Amino acid sequence: MSTPGSSAPRLEGWTHTYSGKVRDLYVPDGGSPDGDVVLVVASDRISAYDHVLPTTIPDKGKILTALSLWWFDQLADVVPNHVVSTDVPHEVAGRAMVCRRLRMYPVECVVRGYLTGSGLQEYRETSAVTGLPLPAGLRDGDRLPEPLFTPAAKAEVGEHDENITFEEVASRVGQGLAERLRERTLEVYARAAGVAAERGIIIADTKLEFGASPVPGEGDVVLGDEVLTPDSSRFWPADEWEPGRSQASYDKQFVRDWLTSPAAGWDRGGDVPPPPLPGDVVGRTRDRYVEAYERLTGTSFTG
Repeated sequence: MSTPGSSAPRLEGWTHTYSGKVRDLYVPDGGSPDGDVVLVVASDRISAYDHVLPTTIPDKGKILTALSLWWFDQLADVVPNHVVSTDVPHEVAGRAMVCRRLRMYPVECVVRGYLTGSGLQEYRETSAVTGLPLPAGLRDGDRLPEPLFTPAAKAEVGEHDENITFEEVASRVGQGLAERLRERTLEVYARAAGVAAERGIIIADTKLEFGASPVPGEGDVVLGDEVLTPDSSRFWPADEWEPGRSQASYDKQFVRDWLTSPAAGWDRGGDVPPPPLPGDVVGRTRDRYVEAYERLTGTSFTG
């Protein structure tokens, strides 16, 4: 499996502590790894099929950061978030945030408004998603009768998140907190889906992460990580939506499609890491990320 983080930059005043698939984390020099704040840097790395790819997407980290900050503002009256400041070292300006260190919950809070991806696969096998029964005859891309909270267990880098039931969430974090996580997740989705619809975009599904803040009064359901970006959400152009087939999307679908094509020559079920991406796939993927940012925010991305 691929291992990210070897390219995490050295930053004056900050000590690198961890790298995930896309983000590098730092704490203040001399500070405790469990201190109050953390510097979150979004790299240009891209992952697919549980691998971090050897090719980066130019400006991806800046797009993810700018879009997350925009969404945090849109959602400020729905749920508190972990952003403290955007006053960051110049080497990572535009792609980093100083954030409150949260005690993150071991649950991916996924909400689905439309049936696709792993939800569609599970539905075809069980007529349900994470134990929630659905009507018969639904197709790829169909709108669900109502948005569903379909959580997943967090996986280590190189492993695949596993869909779990609400009852399993409750067994991990407690019944009361599980209910609050479900409520906040659905509230975030309702607000975001409405905002996106005004801009001609369908949010088919999204993945959120929450944690408890150490600051008195901020509560135990604080929105962390990134939010509503092409890395964590499926964005579809509303005017091209057509159930019964794969949808056009503003995300890394170009990457997934190429990796599974004969041109890549890659066996995703084997132990061989994925090959480098060709330039046209890189360019088209960057273009889709930029278009998602510009359509949602109504502003131009300047890099």
